[in-house]
Amino acid sequence: MSKKVLIIAGDAVEALEVYYPYYRLLEEGYEATIAAPKKKKLHTVVHDFADWDTYVEKQGYLIDAHASFPEVDPAQYDGLVIPGGRAPEYIRLDENVQRIVRHFFEANKPIAAICHASLIFETMPDLLKGRSLTAYIACKPGVEALGATYVSDNTVHVDGNLVSAHAWPDLPAFMREFLRLLQ
Repeated sequence: MSKKVLIIAGDAVEALEVYYPYYRLLEEGYEATIAAPKKKKLHTVVHDFADWDTYVEKQGYLIDAHASFPEVDPAQYDGLVIPGGRAPEYIRLDENVQRIVRHFFEANKPIAAICHASLIFETMPDLLKGRSLTAYIACKPGVEALGATYVSDNTVHVDGNLVSAHAWPDLPAFMREFLRLLQ
């Protein structure tokens, strides 16, 4: 029986950060489920680095959410992927997201968090005290406010069961580390 991985997302999830992990997991033979506030087609966004002082955002592809957060039993999954984009900003307020994420930390299952995914953890500050991770640089104050160490010298970082990365350009190394933990 293949392992199952949950990907939590919502509208405005970063396109590459949801599509790349989803297809890499399928390619490796894992069962991947995308969950969101509602079972529906999600609108993704493309964050790119142009000549602005920050990233620019454009509309991306649509992607199906296979399950809603209330339907998810996290005990049925072997790993969790949290993509970035703007989705973490609002899905972090969903009590089911907190229930799901807490399960993976408490069960010491592999967790992959990239870019703005660290915003999710701000609603559960006890989970990251004394841990280290990286994220998009604008998330550094939030990571440090949680009592965690923000890692700036590596774009991908592993701390126990938690793999974190700066942004979509780091997806190959990010997924390589996450897949290593899943095995």
